[in-house]
Amino acid sequence: MTIVVDDICKNFGDKEVLKNTSLSLACGKISCIMGVSGIGKTTLANILAGLIQPDSGKILWPGEMKVSMVFQEDRLLEWETALTNTLLVVDNSQKKIAIDMLTKAGLSDSVYKKAAKLSGGMKRRVSICRALIAPHNFLILDEPFKGLDAETKPKIMDMIKANAKDKYTMCITHDPSEVEYLGGELAPVEFKLEGV
Repeated sequence: MTIVVDDICKNFGDKEVLKNTSLSLACGKISCIMGVSGIGKTTLANILAGLIQPDSGKILWPGEMKVSMVFQEDRLLEWETALTNTLLVVDNSQKKIAIDMLTKAGLSDSVYKKAAKLSGGMKRRVSICRALIAPHNFLILDEPFKGLDAETKPKIMDMIKANAKDKYTMCITHDPSEVEYLGGELAPVEFKLEGV
């Protein structure tokens, strides 16, 4: 069972961002996408998430998909706590699970701190916890480990690995060591544009 992206093209005005891009994503594997900046990785992620539509080409889904996404930006409500931000995608019955997840991510002392008071790496972990707790069978991660220190990063990658066992997971990264740690497979995707 795979998600198949077939010959996707996308322009923004007269700027060609994706041209005849194809790939397949297997369930239970972490499919990693690497490449230079500007070749359309985030645009591809946004198309797969349903946030934008391709100009041509198609996506063949293996069934009903629920997508959760970690964006390049944290997209937190700065005036709300780490816990409230995590619970934005579920109801309060998930509160204990959210607290356990934040604790596992090394944020036990920051559960009730407002996002505005958190460091960049802490905000990143909250946004990842929020994506993991959201109901999903397809997780899209767009450079998720930016700003995480060397001690914290393996813990977060372990959480993502555990989550990926029976789901589709696509991770955009610039770091081959992240692909290796995740046990990821470089997705068979060829970007036709050169980037910047």
